[in-house]
Amino acid sequence: MTRDILLQIAQVLAVLLLAPLLQGIILQFEERVQRARGPGIFQPYRDLWKLFHKQILVPDTASWMFWAAPVVAFTCMLTVPILIPVLTNFPLPLSDMGDILGGGLILTLGSFMITLTGLDAGGAYGGIGSSRAVMVAILAEPTLILVFVGITLLAKAMLPFVVNHLLVAQPAVYWSPTHLFLVAAFFVLLLVETDRLPIHSSTHIEVYMIEEGRVLHYAGPLLALLRWASMMKQFILYTIFCNVLLLPWGLSILGTASGTLGAVVALMLKFVLVACVVVLVDTTQSRLRFYRYQEPLAASFLLAVLSIVATQLS
Repeated sequence: MTRDILLQIAQVLAVLLLAPLLQGIILQFEERVQRARGPGIFQPYRDLWKLFHKQILVPDTASWMFWAAPVVAFTCMLTVPILIPVLTNFPLPLSDMGDILGGGLILTLGSFMITLTGLDAGGAYGGIGSSRAVMVAILAEPTLILVFVGITLLAKAMLPFVVNHLLVAQPAVYWSPTHLFLVAAFFVLLLVETDRLPIHSSTHIEVYMIEEGRVLHYAGPLLALLRWASMMKQFILYTIFCNVLLLPWGLSILGTASGTLGAVVALMLKFVLVACVVVLVDTTQSRLRFYRYQEPLAASFLLAVLSIVATQLS
């Protein structure tokens, strides 16, 4: 029992401490693809350190939501690793608190709070970022639900550990059309949820900004919490994509110290592989006009529907 509790803590710490490293690796890959040198893979850690040592600035129009949103978002990202297979392929003491849908709801709660505080501050850019985030979510959330339905029909369960064991034990299920469609649909969602749409949504230019607009009124430690929460969300989505759907191997089976350390190494290797594909897709795509943001989401929705149809036909 003590071992399982320590493993549960290790999973949360892995997400907390390695999330900035994943962000640094992705940014470094982007710079290399664009033939630039880049700031280094540890730059996100330095950025967080710098923000934690700056002064907090609060807009005059802000309410209690301004203070609550970063804490809630950060706490949500610390909760999801308890429910998913990060380092082990067996459930840990608190893993039965929720399934994939529960983890998705917790992730959505963090994003919802950030959207509310973008509106709460009363600034023009916060309103733009929040309204656009909701506009994208309106199309992304139904697709996410369909992906969950497809996973449920495939594994006859919504527990991520069950899906992981099924794909490892039965190669025929892994290579089935249902699973391949689910992987493709979730990959598009991964691009959307990590702000990799083929539009300039991570820029400070007001015509395109989404994520930056929602947090533009934050500074100092509160901004650091939001940045860190965003990195952890990216890490969690990569974990679900790799350990549950795409590469369900490499997790610790017995929960030993050496097995857990090997699982950490395997996890980062999976992330590097997926990050290379994400950066390649993001860099080689032609930038779309903002009003065409629905095209990749429509493709993801269609893939999710095809996965459900393939399940029924088989």
